[in-house]
Amino acid sequence: MSGPLLFLGGVLFVAIGIAVSIALHEVGHLVPAKLFKVRVTRYMIGFGPTVFSRKKGETEYGVKALPLGGYVQMIGMYPPNPEDGTMRASSTGMFQNLAQQASEEVGPEDGNRVFYKLPVWKKIVVMLGGPAMNIVLGILFTAILLMGFGSAQPTTTLSSVSACQVVQGEKEPAPGEKCTPAPAAAAGLKPGDRIVSFDGKPATDWNSLTEQIRQSAGRKVPVVIQRGDQTIDTTVTPVLTARPVTGTDGQPKKDASGKVVTQDVGFIGVGPRQALVPQGPETVLPAVGTQITQVSHVVLDLPARVIGVAKAAFSSEPRDPNGPISVVGVGRVAGEVSAMEEIPLEARIASLIGILAGLNFALAIFNLIPLPPLDGGHVAGALYEAVRRGIARIFRRPDPGPFDLAKLLPVTYTVAGLLLVMSVVLIYADIVKPVKLFG
Repeated sequence: MSGPLLFLGGVLFVAIGIAVSIALHEVGHLVPAKLFKVRVTRYMIGFGPTVFSRKKGETEYGVKALPLGGYVQMIGMYPPNPEDGTMRASSTGMFQNLAQQASEEVGPEDGNRVFYKLPVWKKIVVMLGGPAMNIVLGILFTAILLMGFGSAQPTTTLSSVSACQVVQGEKEPAPGEKCTPAPAAAAGLKPGDRIVSFDGKPATDWNSLTEQIRQSAGRKVPVVIQRGDQTIDTTVTPVLTARPVTGTDGQPKKDASGKVVTQDVGFIGVGPRQALVPQGPETVLPAVGTQITQVSHVVLDLPARVIGVAKAAFSSEPRDPNGPISVVGVGRVAGEVSAMEEIPLEARIASLIGILAGLNFALAIFNLIPLPPLDGGHVAGALYEAVRRGIARIFRRPDPGPFDLAKLLPVTYTVAGLLLVMSVVLIYADIVKPVKLFG
């Protein structure tokens, strides 16, 4: 398959995954609402003109022209209008929420089937159903990724052999310039070689091999390598040099000033080839916790990060590869991953599944922000209602009734407007200055 077709295949794979994730997010709202007997009038995927719909029972199910979200419309999400007693329409969808402020008809049979009359705990269950569904999907994709494909682990097969010794922090000599050969190059090691043993001990994994190399500075050490069908005996003398100190996450540690922390250890100048190694079930939840933490930091710092993206988009500044991207950027990354024919197909599919896992965690965490029109805003409103009614009971005051979230419509419009602006900025940046993940 050619590069453009592979690129398109990756985009379609992730696009379908996003659509399914959004659809199941709304199912997470739909199912508990129906279980609690709330009348659900519409379940729609997308916004804008309806492309297809079919009514089953009292609910219309359909797909709209712009597949950028979805919504579930329930009767009576807001209490009746205090001025004329009419019901104000609303839904779980962000922008649909803004567009449906007209009154809705509620028949006599709907008296106890309106959302606002639900007990607080049921309201919370309905609104948390969407984010919960995305977290379940994220866990599922992570389990498939780790247990089915595996995580990338360094092996004892070499992916690179440095030609020259280079002091930490200095540039490598240009091709053709004289330099002191790195120990591995001097010993005749080449990319693709597999280190079988080092100093008479079997090289079973990269981490233990690295530790042996670091402790062998200045000594001539026997090494056995496998090159194709050949077994080659040679020797290598690690040099004592400053190398970065790595943390438990495998990343270089930095001091308070942001400078990489180093220590003098043995060094031969080789890099490992990565391979997917299937993991056990016990690795899934820790990986999920790590990913949720990383996504949470991005979401909580989203306004500042979007400002950084905007600055990069309208200047010569480079974009932060760890910053937020839009669905356009996600599609581009997915396409680039799929088109990298030098990477095994298995690894490319694993990367796409990892993208879907991250997207579901991001969708869940984003929707939990306690501001309307997001799901977290409805949850915050329900909790405020519980507190207000609890205080009334304690002081034996009249029940204040359900909290009218419509009072926060100015906040809703402001938040939705800001989110729309941020979305436009990210899409523009992903078009004119996309994130460079692969050089």
